Amino acid sequence: MLRMRRSEDRGHFDHGWLDTRHSFSFADYFDEEHVQFGALRVINEDFIQPGQAFGMHSHRDMEILSFVVAGALEHHDSLGNGSIIRPDEVQRMTAGSGVRHSERNPSETERTHLLQVWILPERAGLTPSYEQVRFDPQELRGRLRVVGSQDARDGSVLIHQDASVHRGVLPAETSVRHDLAPGRQAWIQVVRGTLEVDGQAASAGDGVAVTDQRGVTLAARAESEVLLFDLAS
Repeated sequence: MLRMRRSEDRGHFDHGWLDTRHSFSFADYFDEEHVQFGALRVINEDFIQPGQAFGMHSHRDMEILSFVVAGALEHHDSLGNGSIIRPDEVQRMTAGSGVRHSERNPSETERTHLLQVWILPERAGLTPSYEQVRFDPQELRGRLRVVGSQDARDGSVLIHQDASVHRGVLPAETSVRHDLAPGRQAWIQVVRGTLEVDGQAASAGDGVAVTDQRGVTLAARAESEVLLFDLAS
């Protein structure tokens, strides 16, 4: 079964320096029908104006993944990490028992476009940690490449949860299938482009919940980028 979460139905706040959209309940936005999907708790699509920043703030007991779509994101945290995240990279921060971090658009001219994802961890109180991995763009093209997993397989970032995250860039008129094992479900987030999910049209910003089926087929109508989350039911 497919359940569509249309882009225009997401929570939306324009703070001037930050234009943000929430697929699930977050901060001042609450939707009792969209609190989380399995262990997937947050998908925020953010547009940060040049030179603007999220100041230093705290998190705990969450797996936080950042995907830059355009521009760059500067990261600093209380673990001593400092980095610039760019497209084709994935950042994973395990907030665990507690961590503080800041995020900034380092450009003075270009807007940053990113997706930030929160996944509930397998247990509370994990030791905070940080990881950032770059993937060759060709590895993401025409396939769903695992970029996050519980066993860090194939060079993916480590996620402390029974979940895997797949990222793909699908050229126009190509398709891929993702099989789901028994007891699994998936969430598909369209990052850009236009595609069909088992024949149903989906565009940038749309999310699709996939439950009670053994797989799902994505067929790109224009070049499209997607994230797919394979989760325990």
